[in-house]
Amino acid sequence: MLDALQVFTTVIVGLMVGVEFSVAFVVNRILDALPEDSGQLGRAHGGRMLGALMPFWYIGSLVLSAVWAIAGWHHPGTGLVVVAAGLLIVSVIMSVLLLVPINNRGKTWTPENRPADWKEQMNRWDRFHYVRVAVIIAAFTLLVAALT
Repeated sequence: MLDALQVFTTVIVGLMVGVEFSVAFVVNRILDALPEDSGQLGRAHGGRMLGALMPFWYIGSLVLSAVWAIAGWHHPGTGLVVVAAGLLIVSVIMSVLLLVPINNRGKTWTPENRPADWKEQMNRWDRFHYVRVAVIIAAFTLLVAALT
């Protein structure tokens, strides 16, 4: 049963990393290259769609990692899982304090109601997101290392 939990947790966290990496380095760059207001509208739609899904994914990944750490407490690699869970806690805190407030504003913007500094706010979100991606990549790497 522990083996199944380990694999399931690693896959779930790995998929989350893949989505967030893609947002950071592919999707947002595509949206930013679109003409006129298309990029801003795309970011607003992405903020609504992923903003509804990601809280469950982040919290679920954290819970799975914590359950793995508890269930495998006396097994090799548990320390790596505990550190990975700690990094996932950091990613959740970063999300709630830094990224969600910007996302909550941005997902309501249209070309008619967006603030004058909307690009600066999106750039700030991107910078925070890059750091969060690095944190969850580190967590994923530790979970994979714990499997070996």
